[in-house]
Amino acid sequence: MRRLKALAMRLESDRKPGDFVFALSIMLLSLTLLALLPLQTSWVEGTRFAAQPAFWPGVGVLMMVGFGAIHLGGSLVSPREPGAREEVLRWLRSLEFVGWFLAYVALVPRLGYLPMTLAFAILLVWRLGYRSAKSYLAAATFGFAVVAVFKAGLQVKVPAGAAYEYLPDQIRTFMMVNF
Repeated sequence: MRRLKALAMRLESDRKPGDFVFALSIMLLSLTLLALLPLQTSWVEGTRFAAQPAFWPGVGVLMMVGFGAIHLGGSLVSPREPGAREEVLRWLRSLEFVGWFLAYVALVPRLGYLPMTLAFAILLVWRLGYRSAKSYLAAATFGFAVVAVFKAGLQVKVPAGAAYEYLPDQIRTFMMVNF
């Protein structure tokens, strides 16, 4: 029992509001990944142990479970700070930007990589509260640079937008190949 108390004292530290919720969430995610691991990876007969397809994902997930358990244990023995609800709500607000990105990914095949990247950059600048023409121009320039680097420079294959079908033949081919 004395050793358990000594371990609890080592794990105890100043925790921020919402730490327990975070630790519990990480632990639940880690355990879920551990449960799903056999469905997502396999062990191949005749392959060395460290070369198995399931080996390194298993190591990573087991480390997540172990460190998640340590974090959760430390959170359980540490004093609570008020304000956990506000902290969790602040975290959830960041999911708005996941929604923006998912909308961008869904609309690229329909409207095209260049128009959606320009719109995405400009809309995010607007959403973050920048309202000057200089900000919008910087966002548009950045969006165009991203498209130029990925499509023309790195030759990343991005599906052409269905909206390109409405362009004249010569422009459509140019847009589909380059933007």
